[in-house]
Amino acid sequence: MDNLLSIITFIPAVAAVIMALFLRGDDVAAQNNAKWLALLATSATFLVSLFILAGFDPGNTSMQFVEEYDWILGLKYKMGVDGISVLFVMLTTFLMPITIASCWTVETRVKEYMIAFLMLETLMLGVFCALDLVLFYLFFEAGLIPMFLIIGIWGGKERIYAAFKFFLYTFLGSVLMLVAMIAMYWDAGTTDIPTLLTHDFASETFSVLGITVVGGLQTMLFLAFFASFAVKMPMWPVHTWLPDAHVQAPTAGSVVLAAILLKMGGYGFLRFSLPMFPVGSDVLAPVVLWMSAIAIVYTSLVALAQQDMKKLIAYSSVAHMGYVTMGIFAANQQGIDGAIFQMISHGFISGALFLCVGVIYDRMHTRDIDAYGGLVNRMPAYAMIFMFFTMANVGLPGTSGFVGEFLVLVGVFQVNTWVAAVATSGVILSAAYALWLYRRVVMGELIKEALKSITDMTRREKAIFAPLVFMTLLLGVYPSLVTDIIGPSVTALVTDYQAAIPVLGDTQLAQQ
Repeated sequence: MDNLLSIITFIPAVAAVIMALFLRGDDVAAQNNAKWLALLATSATFLVSLFILAGFDPGNTSMQFVEEYDWILGLKYKMGVDGISVLFVMLTTFLMPITIASCWTVETRVKEYMIAFLMLETLMLGVFCALDLVLFYLFFEAGLIPMFLIIGIWGGKERIYAAFKFFLYTFLGSVLMLVAMIAMYWDAGTTDIPTLLTHDFASETFSVLGITVVGGLQTMLFLAFFASFAVKMPMWPVHTWLPDAHVQAPTAGSVVLAAILLKMGGYGFLRFSLPMFPVGSDVLAPVVLWMSAIAIVYTSLVALAQQDMKKLIAYSSVAHMGYVTMGIFAANQQGIDGAIFQMISHGFISGALFLCVGVIYDRMHTRDIDAYGGLVNRMPAYAMIFMFFTMANVGLPGTSGFVGEFLVLVGVFQVNTWVAAVATSGVILSAAYALWLYRRVVMGELIKEALKSITDMTRREKAIFAPLVFMTLLLGVYPSLVTDIIGPSVTALVTDYQAAIPVLGDTQLAQQ
């Protein structure tokens, strides 16, 4: 079938337009109609995306399902996926129906809430499918708007502050990326991403204002893209917007933010930084590796000091994204395989952990760890599911969390043993904060009066967690489901990257 990528990208947007034009009223019936339409649209998107996965050829490292049309002002609308991007498309379409199903208790401006999530899905899918710089930038930046509204309208008491902090951090970082994209067009004469992947940007060292820029234009372009993607991940020390955004966002907003939006930064590094600016990436890789290692240890220690469950899990996400950036800039097969696997796995596990917080928040309306204790006595099903995802987050063998971290550490060990040693300590620290949280919330005697009437999970809530449990276990015991798809594309990326560095490096030395 032609135009599959456009179909899955715009099904949610079409549903959002239908909802905006034809659904009227704010009574219970209208709210239910909005929820069911959103669930139907996201489910249909997932079902159609299965045709892409079924028709995808992992052995073909070029772009597949390519669509190209003339657009405006000489620009092109071009979409396509390869082994690196196809699984992010699948992750997005898989998680969105689960996210919508978790919104069933929302009662305020339900239609607008669903429209925001539907538009957000379209924009996220566009990021992973776009094969034109301008198209990528439009999708990448437009995704800020629905998430800004989700936090700012349906968030907690400090939602306005958190929404503006989220918007300003991510937008300001992307301004530098826009400047870099203009420079790339000026240098290469095209905005076509596959063409840019084969273009050699200048790497001769030069001096500006008395500062020697090793790696030349490539390093400058790398830094501009890094400013955007590092904030999006987010990396230490530009991570401070994330805990505030998570704490104030509604449960579904936190799920999408942690499970999908953060992955855009890692995807950007893989799509742009490594293949387009190999010399710039090589020059700054040691800095990124140490920043990642610091992030893992620092944010794990900060997580230990938190009293808010969401904030603790948010800092945990920053630590886990540290493994991702380490794996990417190890720039070898195991490192990049591990980084992509970690992003996919983190999508399931972190999304589930935020849903676990949402389950008890819906009942008690507090996220304060001290307000809980002994929930296992009243909520055995909840205690079991929370334990499963806590252990997956720690990286228990047999869960998908183990595979990604292990591959990353193997890849990083080949590049820098000290960074690998520091990062490995994060495995111990993650066990400390995760099990500390679980013990205080779930274990012990049920002594708090307010908790004695709390009810266990409903069938709907159990159904929401079932596919997440299944995928976390499946990828934990059968990781080749992911590595077989990404492997050839990652091999091609690593081969081109390693081939580019000595050639360009010799040219650079000769001209010095």
